[in-house]
Amino acid sequence: MAGIRLEQVVKSFGAFSAVKGVDFTVDDGSFFVILGPSGCGKTTTLRMIAGLELPTSGRILLDGEDVTALPASARDIAFVFQLFALYPHMNVRQNIGFPLRCQNLPRGEIRRSVDEAAKLLRIDHLLDRRVGGLSGGDRQRVALGRAIVRRPKAFLMDEPLGALDAEFRRLMCSELRELHDRIEATSIYITHDQLEAMAMADRIAVMNQGRVEQIGTPQEIYDRPRTMFVADFIGAPPMSFLRLHTSLRRGDRLVMIDGAPVEMPELFEDRAEGKFALGVRPENVSFADGSQLRGQVIGAEYLGTTQIVTVTTASGQVKARLPSGNPVQVGETVGLKLRSDRLSLFDAASGDALSSSLHAGGHHG
Repeated sequence: MAGIRLEQVVKSFGAFSAVKGVDFTVDDGSFFVILGPSGCGKTTTLRMIAGLELPTSGRILLDGEDVTALPASARDIAFVFQLFALYPHMNVRQNIGFPLRCQNLPRGEIRRSVDEAAKLLRIDHLLDRRVGGLSGGDRQRVALGRAIVRRPKAFLMDEPLGALDAEFRRLMCSELRELHDRIEATSIYITHDQLEAMAMADRIAVMNQGRVEQIGTPQEIYDRPRTMFVADFIGAPPMSFLRLHTSLRRGDRLVMIDGAPVEMPELFEDRAEGKFALGVRPENVSFADGSQLRGQVIGAEYLGTTQIVTVTTASGQVKARLPSGNPVQVGETVGLKLRSDRLSLFDAASGDALSSSLHAGGHHG
C-alpha cells in the first residue's frame, strides 16, 4: 500500500473549472473520505487519482512517484464504482478472478487468491452462483472482491453503497471499514452522505464548488468547522446560526443577541463593524427559564430518547437536542442557554470561522 499526494490539482472542461487547486495528502494505510454535495468536484478528483482523467495542472504522487501523466493501467490502483459493472454471464468466482486472468496468472494462484478474497468478504459460499441472482449487498461484495483480489497500492471507491437500501448501507459501512483494517489498505472513498463519512473516515476532506473547504478528523470537522458551509453540511441536524451586526475586538467575550448578553469564543483579530454569525450545535442548546435570550417553539421532532426542538428568535432559528421526556409545547416562549465553550463565530460575508479556538485543528486544502 502507499500514500497519495495531490499538489494544487486543477481540472477544467473548457471555461468550466470542476476542480480548483486541490491539495491534500492521504497517509499510507489510512481511510480518507472526500465528502461534498453533487457537482462539487469529488468524483472528478477521484478519476484524476485513478488516471481516468488527466489534470489541467498540478501533480499527483502515488507512493512518492509522480503518476500525473500515467494512464490508469500503469497505476497500481483499484476502482470500485457505484454501479457494480459485473459480468452477468459469469459466476462469482469468474467475476472476482477476472483481473488476475487478464494478467495471465497461473490457475492455481488465481483460485487461491479468489478463495482468500471471497472468504474475507464472507461470500465464499456464493462462488459458483451467477451474479444476476444475487442481492445488491452481495453484488457489491463481488465488486469489492474483484478490486481487492490483486492487492493494489490503493483502493478508490466512488459512492459504492449508493445503490443499496438504508439497512444494507449501514451494514456495508462497518464491513468496508473492517475490511480496510484487515488488509491494511490505503483507501479513498467518495460520498455525499455525511453519516457514511463520519462513521468510516480517519480523515475527511469536505469539498464545495471545486475546492477543499476543510480537512480533518470527523471530530475536528464536527467540533471546529472552518467555514459556514462545513458547519451547515455536517451534522444531523446541522449547526444553527444566529445573525448579529456589530463591531468585535480581540478579548471581547460577550456579544448582544436580541438584547441578551451571550458569551462567545475568543477572537484572534479585531473586526470592524460587520455581519457575523454565531453557530451552535443542537446538543449545546438548552432551555433556561432565567435566560434573556428568548424564542418561540415552532416544532418538535421526536427521535426516541431525544427530540429536536426548533425555536425561532429575532436573529434566526435555533435547534435544540433535548431529552424526549422534556415537555415542549409548540407556540410557547422559552429561554435559551448556549454552551459558550462550544460556539463557533463566523464572518457572515466570507463564511470563514473567526474564533481562535476553532483553529486548533483542521486546515484548508
